[in-house]
Amino acid sequence: MGRVSQAQAQANRRRVVERASQLFREQGTSVSVAELMHAAGLTHGGFYKQFASKEALIDEAVTHAFGELAERHATTLKEHKGHRAEAQQSLIDGYLSVRHRDNPASGCPVAALATDMARDGGDLAAHRTYTEGVQDFSQWLATDDEDGIARLCTMLGALLLARATKDSPVSEQVLSAARTALSPAPQPRA
Repeated sequence: MGRVSQAQAQANRRRVVERASQLFREQGTSVSVAELMHAAGLTHGGFYKQFASKEALIDEAVTHAFGELAERHATTLKEHKGHRAEAQQSLIDGYLSVRHRDNPASGCPVAALATDMARDGGDLAAHRTYTEGVQDFSQWLATDDEDGIARLCTMLGALLLARATKDSPVSEQVLSAARTALSPAPQPRA
């Protein structure tokens, strides 16, 4: 088989990073290199032509996942014509939805990678990216009254509990309770 062009090699690398980002969010960073490459439609042997190590891929995949999250925040703000409170509430409602609960591969890296970063993050660049991503997300959720950490903790905890109780009515109750807790209080009528 002949050599691939530089453009094809870059496209293959992007495909591996994107697929790894999804698989890590869905299954954790313990997914094997062979599984990753198979999921990307490439051979296992090509991995080390693209990446120095699995840790290097984890670093890139986590960066990619947080890039997607930042894009979602920007898109949501744009959709709400710069009305930050409305954009925040829309994001909260989507975050605490059955759809997000059931699709971790395309979901929030904060929730999906928390255990891996706590267990294996250590000196990985991915751990620094993760920490910065948590800070950025909490700042995005901040209001005039709070810094956003409590909102993020409520969202994250609710999503993790909802995923852990997915096949019971408790799951949707958790999501609903968290949405209610994070919704603005109704304004009294004049």
